Order: sequence, then C-alpha cells, then structure tokens
Amino acid sequence: MGGVAEGVFPVFALIALGAVLRRVGWTDPSFHKVSDRLVYYIFFPVMLFWKIGAPGHTASLDFAVAAAALSAVLLVYGLSLAYAALTRMPARQVGAFSQCCYRFNTYVGMAVVLDALGEGAVAHFALIISVCIPVINMCAVGTLLWFSPSRSQSQSRSPALFIRNVVNNPLIVACLAGFLYARLGTPFPKPVETLFRLMAWGSLPLALLSIGASLSFHQLRNHARPSLAAVVLKLGVLPIVGYGLLRAFHVEDLALKTAMIFFCLPTSTAIYILSSQMDSDPELASSAIVISTILSVLSLSAVVLFLDAGVAP
Repeated sequence: MGGVAEGVFPVFALIALGAVLRRVGWTDPSFHKVSDRLVYYIFFPVMLFWKIGAPGHTASLDFAVAAAALSAVLLVYGLSLAYAALTRMPARQVGAFSQCCYRFNTYVGMAVVLDALGEGAVAHFALIISVCIPVINMCAVGTLLWFSPSRSQSQSRSPALFIRNVVNNPLIVACLAGFLYARLGTPFPKPVETLFRLMAWGSLPLALLSIGASLSFHQLRNHARPSLAAVVLKLGVLPIVGYGLLRAFHVEDLALKTAMIFFCLPTSTAIYILSSQMDSDPELASSAIVISTILSVLSLSAVVLFLDAGVAP
C-alpha cells in the first residue's frame, strides 16, 4: 500500500483540491487559462528537458517500449471504431468517443511516474509520449474529420490543427531536445539547473489543480453509456493489451513499469477542446474525462500494487 500512497494519492489529492478551489471561488477560468498556457508552453517543457537531459537518464532506454506502447494505442483505436460501428453510434459522437479510448493525460502520467518510479523513469515516459503523441493526434484529427457532420468546414481547418498539435507541440520539442542534450553527457551548469528546478517545481501542481477545476459533472447522465464504454477501453482493455505487447516485445524492468502506468492514465482533458473545434460531441468528451479521471485512481492504484508485488519484473 505504500507505493499507492506515495505514487497515486498525492496526485489525485491535488486534482481534488483543484476542484474544491474552483467550486468555492478561489480560482476561476481566467486564472486557469493563464496557468495552463504557462505550464504547457514553458514550465512543463522545461521540466521534461531538464529531467531527460540529465546525464545517465537515457543510457538504459529500451526503444521497444515505444513500439509496444504505440502498437497498443493503435489496436485500441481500431477497437474504438469497431465499437462505434457495431453500436451504430451517431457520427457526431464517434470522433469524441474514439479519442477518449486512447488519449492520455501527460501531466498525471508524469506526476505518478515521478512519485512511484523516480527520476530514472522520466526518460522512458518521455520516449513513449514523444512517439505516441504525433500518431495519436493524427488518428484523432483524421477521425474527427471523417465523421464530422460538416466535413467541408473541417477539411479547411484540419491541416492547420494537425500542424499546430503535432509539429509545434512544445512537449515533443522538449523531449527531443532533452534526448539530444543527454547525448552530450554534459551536466547542466549549476545556475541553469537551479533555474530549471525552480521552474519545474510549479508545473505539476498547477497542471493538476487545473485538471480538477476543469471537471464538470453536468453531462454525465445524458452520456453515461458511451462514456463508460470509452473508459472500459481506456482503463481496462488498453492496460491488458499493453501488458501483452510489452511481453511480446520483451520489455522489462523500469521501462515495463513506466509503460504500465502510461496505459492506466485517465484520458486527456484536451479532447474536449478538439471535439468542440471539429464539430464532434464535447459533452460526451467532458463526461468521459470525468469518469476516466475518477476511475483512473483505481487503475493506477492497481498497477502500482501489481508492480510492487513483483508480478512484473
């Protein structure tokens, strides 16, 4: 239980605090809009670059972990479309539903990885997300475009959305820059490392508080069935499929543990914005975000216990 208490509880306690602060009026949307921009474009990329670029953290990277993670995500993506077809889901909901099944919350992932596995796991997590994020964005935008009720309007916006979300993604840029700097084997100068540390300290708390503040329970009743189906695929099927693929790719030790946490993460809060921009169903996205965030407490706790028990070497 110690691993759960140390690796999972602090993360979701901050998310809960963010929800409470928003409800009592201590924070508001304008505050979180500014803090989200600072975290996404400055503080979190700096933390990724600093953690990955430190000498030694990339020495034992297993690139098979990225192949296994990407394969699992693509398989669940296919399953999400199959479920939508079998249940004759309305076209307007398919893009939002599909995203909920495979997109992940990077901030929760980094927080749990750091708390549960330590700084040595950051490079493995960065490798996974830097490979998966471009493909995930391609799948998300392509599906939203294909199932958009107003396809002509979405077609005019999709290239710009894709370029903005993939090529200029600050998290991917930070990961790649960190990997390149790590190859130099040169420690950061002390003043620079102190600056990075100060900037990084604020990134995860601000991000987790914002996640809590963004949770909305208003649409749960109207979208319970597709939201639950998406969460079953995200938090149930994806970890099982992912574990099988990790074994098939012979991924072990810290890389395996990091990937299993990746598979159990709640869905990304960004799916609400993208669904709204591309004429899908933002209410379904909002419902799935709430349910997956709540239930990921169980999935992440289970996987941390699973790893602590030594079932996965």
